[in-house]
Amino acid sequence: MLKKFLSSIVLMCSAAFAGFTSAQDAPALTLEMAERAMAAAIAESRANNWNLTIVIADAAGVPVMVHRMDGASARTFDIAMAKARVVTATGLTSGEYGRRLQAGEIAEVENGVTFAGGVPVMLNGGRIGAITSSGARGIEDEQVSLAGAAAIGN
Repeated sequence: MLKKFLSSIVLMCSAAFAGFTSAQDAPALTLEMAERAMAAAIAESRANNWNLTIVIADAAGVPVMVHRMDGASARTFDIAMAKARVVTATGLTSGEYGRRLQAGEIAEVENGVTFAGGVPVMLNGGRIGAITSSGARGIEDEQVSLAGAAAIGN
């Protein structure tokens, strides 16, 4: 119990400090960056015939751009947003968050999900946002998100 409590405090402090330093050291996620990332993510999704919802969010988890492809279920939006919540709260990929949560190493993010598909967006060493995808298998969602993130920085 004490270990979980201390892990929660460390996670909250780390997230707060990471958000502070990224705001200081890295530029904000711009619409132009989001457009470039979205184009790359959509291209990766289409190349693999995956119909996904893709969310690009700023460091606070607020969507800058959302794209729901034809054939992606309405539920994929909620899942992609839950992945964005996890990534922006922890600075981890959503899959890594799930592994650490299951191991009891970190606290649960309210309304978060524990499977792959969400990745942080890094630029000049600072975290400026998240890209998440939902609608395929977690590893496939993550592949699409990584393609989008690579178009910005990472």
